[in-house]
Amino acid sequence: MPVTNLQKNEKWGSLSNMDQVNTSVPGGHPKRILLVEDDDAIATVYQTRLQAEGFDVRRVPNGEDALAAALSYHPDLVLLDIMMPKVNGFDVLDILRNTPQTANLKIIMLTALSQDSDKERADSLGVDDYLVKSQVVIADVIERIKYHLSIK
Repeated sequence: MPVTNLQKNEKWGSLSNMDQVNTSVPGGHPKRILLVEDDDAIATVYQTRLQAEGFDVRRVPNGEDALAAALSYHPDLVLLDIMMPKVNGFDVLDILRNTPQTANLKIIMLTALSQDSDKERADSLGVDDYLVKSQVVIADVIERIKYHLSIK
């Protein structure tokens, strides 16, 4: 069943009254998140919430742009969709893990794919975390990001 805008707002929570935590690295700049999502509505919600949490966020709509941005933007973490145009998330993950400059990036897949075989494929390619969009709310995603970035 498709998720309506009202359901999305209820599911992902309000952007008001959030406590902002220190997401800066010791040098003082905020942790960088590369958001790879082709759905504009979902991307806007996540980008807005991540920025409200104090992260520096760059969003790209496809895997090809993600590969370029991973090298130029130097993110601390990649939030990666799987089903995207040009290059899918599995291929992006595989390329990032096999590129010396990006091999140690923290990568969380956030996807609609809920089959065990998809999670197993992502695990075999070296994903740090695998979240299914229909099974998490945005607060859960933020919590996992903070965990992987060692933010209290």
